[in-house]
Amino acid sequence: MNFYRTLAAAAFALASLSAVEAEGLKPIQSQAIDLGGLSGVAYYTVESDGFHVVATLAQEGEDGAPVRVKSVLAPGQSVTFSTPRGAGAQAEAVEISRWNDHVLVHKTALSN
Repeated sequence: MNFYRTLAAAAFALASLSAVEAEGLKPIQSQAIDLGGLSGVAYYTVESDGFHVVATLAQEGEDGAPVRVKSVLAPGQSVTFSTPRGAGAQAEAVEISRWNDHVLVHKTALSN
């Protein structure tokens, strides 16, 4: 349980240090991700083979281990993180997209 408090505090500290600007996320700049009961932090780095997006997510109040996901984005590509909802309900989702040299993060709703 102490680990999740530490993770949440680190995510809050990183998110409050760096707000997303109109043009999007900047390299190494963190962005908080909130998907209801699942939350975490995402950032990206610029590498020779593309933009490496890294997200660490954990369920709130659970004893399970956090999950780290890494994706390499070329221009025009995106990755979506979502949580399932019950029948007829909308799932919450966060999409991270690369447009040329900009990375945009936005929350969206997915229908089941």
